[in-house]
Amino acid sequence: MALQNINPINDQLADTIVRSSEPWIETSPGMAWTKVLWTGAESGRWAALYRWNKGYVAPPHKHLAAAHTYVLKGRLQIRDGVLEAGDYDYEPNGVLHGATTALEDTEYLFICDGPVVFFDENGLKSYKGWEELERLKTR
Repeated sequence: MALQNINPINDQLADTIVRSSEPWIETSPGMAWTKVLWTGAESGRWAALYRWNKGYVAPPHKHLAAAHTYVLKGRLQIRDGVLEAGDYDYEPNGVLHGATTALEDTEYLFICDGPVVFFDENGLKSYKGWEELERLKTR
């Protein structure tokens, strides 16, 4: 019996490798940096590392898709709880956040299945999805 051919039809498939030497992108002067790991144009998913200095505050936001957070070091105040190094948080589609605060110098892995919108008392302020992360890499 012949073996089934499992070779990919798309010969452009390849791993995405981001080296540790890849630079961090400063997003808030002296307080916050991002390292874009992957963006999926076909799915809208994206993955990034975040580095926040103690005291950095991310504005209120709503997840328009599920997200996964894994804290590598430091502590984050989210909603009514605190995430510490080694903690994992799953956030379902539709979750609303108040401000998120770095209680210590913090690094975390964030994998998101779609966009996030930021808001204040006057309405929507900004939108972050895979396209914005691609643009961030080229600035």
